[in-house]
Amino acid sequence: MADDEQEEPRRPRRTRRKAESEQEQAAGPDARDGHRGIPAQAAARRAAEHVVDFTGRDVETVVAIDSADDGWKVGVEVVETRRIPDTQDVLAIYEVRVDGHGDLVSYRRTRRYARSQLDGRCQ
Repeated sequence: MADDEQEEPRRPRRTRRKAESEQEQAAGPDARDGHRGIPAQAAARRAAEHVVDFTGRDVETVVAIDSADDGWKVGVEVVETRRIPDTQDVLAIYEVRVDGHGDLVSYRRTRRYARSQLDGRCQ
């Protein structure tokens, strides 16, 4: 490297969670589906975290998210009991309501079924 050339200082790396948090703070009402609170993606993440906190079980996936007057209603699929083979695992759907800040408003189990069980609506 020549004497008159200087290396540019490195910018600190941001973690994914910090970057998402910064995006949420910078996002205006248009980016938040009309809510004054958190966007749908963050609400789904928070709802899944709440289910893990309360049940201690593994979240399989988020299966639904709907806008509510004061926040979001999120459907979270959870592995309630692991079995061998895994097609016999017992799964459950929890309906979780979070407010505009991602805080838990309510949650309840709405359905319980074996992983191999077909939903009548899918046939």
